[in-house]
Amino acid sequence: MKTVYWFILPSILLIFTLCQNNNENKNKSLLPILGEKKIAKVGDKVDTLYHTIGSFTLTNQYGEKITDSITQNKIYVADFFFVTCQSICPKMSYQLKRVQDTFANKSDFLILSHTVNPEHDTVEVLKNYAEKYGAIKGKWHLLTGNKKHIYDLARYHYLVNADETEGEGDLFIHSELFILIDKDKRIRGVYDGTDSLQVNQLIKDIHLLDKEYQQ
Repeated sequence: MKTVYWFILPSILLIFTLCQNNNENKNKSLLPILGEKKIAKVGDKVDTLYHTIGSFTLTNQYGEKITDSITQNKIYVADFFFVTCQSICPKMSYQLKRVQDTFANKSDFLILSHTVNPEHDTVEVLKNYAEKYGAIKGKWHLLTGNKKHIYDLARYHYLVNADETEGEGDLFIHSELFILIDKDKRIRGVYDGTDSLQVNQLIKDIHLLDKEYQQ
């Protein structure tokens, strides 16, 4: 099986995330809020509306229906992968296990991993994969469902790429990025999930985001 990777997240988002550690975090928002923003008038007030993750309905490795309600008042990390990927996906899953184990006792933290090959990655297949990487039930959800729904989530909500091309064998295109989402469903950071140093930064930023909500 051939695998192709194509990364379309606007480079400015990644640049902001990589540079954020140079700031002294003196403001209430300790991390940047990424994605398109709009200025809107709400009553007599002018407010800034940020890009947010919309609704979804998927199924996890236990056959449980998972909707966006699970992320309410949760900080979470999202990514896209597929089980038969033999190049970057194992590296990403290993790094996600590091993140999971760091926050294993944090009740308001989740990981959502979305397969880009839902036809193959059934509930049973995802369960076996989850067991291989020690995914904790209720903490790390490996998600399958309607392919278009998953791809639309990647492109229009998480702002990363997921696609399938025609050709000899299956060619799946997906991002290597981990996306950090806050309790208000806003994107707060993007990180190369194959790079241990960037995942170290992700772990630090989760702690920062937690402090932000404690202010």
